[in-house]
Amino acid sequence: MGCFSCLISRKKVIQIEDTDRARSASRTSVNKEKKVCLDEDVQNVSGDANLGVDRNDKTARSKSPAKSFTYRELCIATGMFNGANKIGEGGFGKVFKGRLDTGDIVAVKQLNHEGVQGSQEFIIEVLMLSLLHHPNLMGLKGYCTDGDEKLLVYEYMPKGSLEDHLFDLNPEKIPLSWNTRMKIAVDTAKGLEYLHCKANPPVIFRDLKAANILLDNDFNARLSDFGLAKLGPVGDKTHVSTRVMGTYGYCAPEYAMSGKLTVKSDIFSLGVVMLELITGRRSIDPNRSRAEQNLVNWSRPYFKDRRRFVQLADPALKGQYPPKCLHHALAIAAMCLQEQPAYRPLISDVLVALEYVANQPFNPEASGSGSRSPTQPLPPPAPSPSQQDHSRY
Repeated sequence: MGCFSCLISRKKVIQIEDTDRARSASRTSVNKEKKVCLDEDVQNVSGDANLGVDRNDKTARSKSPAKSFTYRELCIATGMFNGANKIGEGGFGKVFKGRLDTGDIVAVKQLNHEGVQGSQEFIIEVLMLSLLHHPNLMGLKGYCTDGDEKLLVYEYMPKGSLEDHLFDLNPEKIPLSWNTRMKIAVDTAKGLEYLHCKANPPVIFRDLKAANILLDNDFNARLSDFGLAKLGPVGDKTHVSTRVMGTYGYCAPEYAMSGKLTVKSDIFSLGVVMLELITGRRSIDPNRSRAEQNLVNWSRPYFKDRRRFVQLADPALKGQYPPKCLHHALAIAAMCLQEQPAYRPLISDVLVALEYVANQPFNPEASGSGSRSPTQPLPPPAPSPSQQDHSRY
């Protein structure tokens, strides 16, 4: 593909520790009498979080180690986990909006003791977000390990998830404009590039999906939910063998069939997210006809004929997009969705291509259209009063 760069600059890396410590800590955390081991392990590793950071790297954010909160502090912050403050719920548990005694607004995720995610995912997420800092990764304020209680405290993302904005059927919600969608795609790729290229060994996100891309008031995107993240292969190894985890519809085919995980698995998931941004369709939609339920399978025939590309554009865009950029974006998605992982591009090349597309924003006046786009060109518009304060973590 001509839009991919052949040159990749050398980049400094961030040293991070193996998640064996996370697994060890998660095993000890199930026993109340050993709870202190979990807390000390998190604090010790968090204290070394910035040792490998390149201080000249402007993309890295300076962060202090994650704070250990008491359960009482978080009860006060969330109004005793009042249902009125609940802003989301996922595999980990419920998420509540809260206010710390410092005045900071946060999102508090409370582990569901009977949920599908447990102590290991909790520890891995604390360690990953304590060690890795980037504007397009979710910020971790702290955690709580009082008794059986396990909670994570995040920065609050007022716009919720990408999933909320793409698939919310509320007619009052303003659809995302083409420019905003491409901005989100670039931010997502930047987060992945940081994980794949600046961590040593590389970090495989493993659960990239619209629900795990959170948005701030300016529609800046951040990757969230690192509970399934995995350290990539090192040395002569070509992959990491692990049990299949993730979300159906986003998983790379080779990983789903064999459990062989590589950074190219994330690239496939990024291709699915790209398709969702372009088409406005869910990766898996049981409400559609059988032939259209799987977004990737439904889209593949269209990739073979550029004249049919326009049929993949989200109707909510109402034609408000640059046709050439639509073609470029679909070509990028198609490359990411190659069935053979060796044929998928590196994240550095994907980012170069997406930035090229995003740097050619749609301009209604230049296109000869007298109507305004659903949302204005970059930067994104201020929120509508009718838009709900809704988030998922």
